[in-house]
Amino acid sequence: MIAGVQKSGTTALYTFLSQHPKIFLPAEKELHFFDNERLAWNRPDYSSLRQHFSACPDGCIAGEATPIYTYWRPAALRIQRYNPEIRLIVMFRNPVERAYSHWRMEVSRGNDDLDFGEAIRDGRRRVIMNAEVSGCHRIFSYVERGFYAEQIQRLLSLFAPDHLLFVRTEDFWNRHTETLGCVCDFLGVDRFAEFPKQSYVVPMENSDPRTLSPEDRTYLLDLYSDDIKHAQRLTGLDLSAWIA
Repeated sequence: MIAGVQKSGTTALYTFLSQHPKIFLPAEKELHFFDNERLAWNRPDYSSLRQHFSACPDGCIAGEATPIYTYWRPAALRIQRYNPEIRLIVMFRNPVERAYSHWRMEVSRGNDDLDFGEAIRDGRRRVIMNAEVSGCHRIFSYVERGFYAEQIQRLLSLFAPDHLLFVRTEDFWNRHTETLGCVCDFLGVDRFAEFPKQSYVVPMENSDPRTLSPEDRTYLLDLYSDDIKHAQRLTGLDLSAWIA
């Protein structure tokens, strides 16, 4: 399962893994099963989830990609109860860049009309006021989703470390073949005989000509600095460039 995080390259990874002959991924990305608050989680019915995998060929492993799962607090426990042996891939992007990309997406969709500076400052009150579950919000969580340490700790409390793969988005961009190979090793499938062409799939990424201001970048970096250091200790990833 590609479980996170949003705006970190999950669509590209999903696209590449879909081309592997021993990996089955549904045609629909983001099934949003484990973050569905309308389900009766005291007695979950998995039939609607399983129908997405009815065409999985024998000898293939099945997976899906819903990047909100890492952020949506109840989702990790629900996944663990469904299958404690599942393997989870979590991609991490510089949280400052991630927040800006998230905001651009929501503006392009017509979901937000605040400018970025306001959205990451006073606009954060919308997350608290309109939280759907446990302080989480699907749209306005530009800042909140970037606090990675809590999300990592939650996963580590529920899954064995060798069932978790943490990947920096920069490595996926810049060391494409090596990183995809590591993903295949983690999933227990052969590496691609011919690696998919390097291309980064980012819908609407270039639709907004505005750029991240130095003031907003510094503001967010001050918010995230300690959390980035904590996330680095938890994952073993080198995240020092994010706070340089």
